[in-house]
Amino acid sequence: MNLAKPRRPLLRRRLVWAAAVAAVAVIAAALVFEPWKLVVDDRVDEAAPTVSAAAPAAPVGAAAPAVPAEPAVVARGTLISHEHESSGSVVLLRLADGSRVLRLENLQTSNGPALRVWLTDAPVIDGTDGWTVFDDGRYLDLGDLKGNIGSSNYPIPADADLTGLSSVSIWCERFHVSFAAAQLDPAA
Repeated sequence: MNLAKPRRPLLRRRLVWAAAVAAVAVIAAALVFEPWKLVVDDRVDEAAPTVSAAAPAAPVGAAAPAVPAEPAVVARGTLISHEHESSGSVVLLRLADGSRVLRLENLQTSNGPALRVWLTDAPVIDGTDGWTVFDDGRYLDLGDLKGNIGSSNYPIPADADLTGLSSVSIWCERFHVSFAAAQLDPAA
C-alpha cells in the first residue's frame, strides 16, 4: 500500500504563490517606472508672462513714468540632451513689478515620472558625465514640469537668492538624473 500523498496540491500552491509574487512585482515596477509616460505626452502652451499692474502714480504736473510692456531678459540658454533626447530654450525674465520667472520655450523631451524644474549651481556637461551633477550642489526647485512638450512659466520666489545659480535642469527626482539642461548666459 502506497501512503505517499500526491504532489499536485503542493505544486499548485507554489504556482499560486509565484503568480502572486509576480503580480506584485509587476504592479510595483509600473508604479516606479510609470511606463505609460513613454507614450503619453503632456503638452503645455503658456503665454509669456506679463504684469498687469497699474503704473506708479506721478506727482501732479509730471509725466507718468513708463512701465516696460515686455519683461526684461536677464539670462538665456539652450537645452542639451542628457538622459533623454531634448531640445528647447530657457529664459530668465524680470517683470516690471520686479518678480522673476523662468520660462521654458519650445521644450521637446520625453515624459517621465517626478520631473522637476531646477535652477542650479552645477555646470552643464555634455554626455553621461553631466546626467547626475545637478543634485551635488545648490539648487532651487521651481516645481513640477508642467509639460514635456511646449512652453511654460515657473515663478521664482521673491526671496530666492539666485547668486551662483547658473544652469537649469529638467530633473527626474525618481531616478536622480537630468533629462536635459541649459547653461544660463547673462543677457547683453
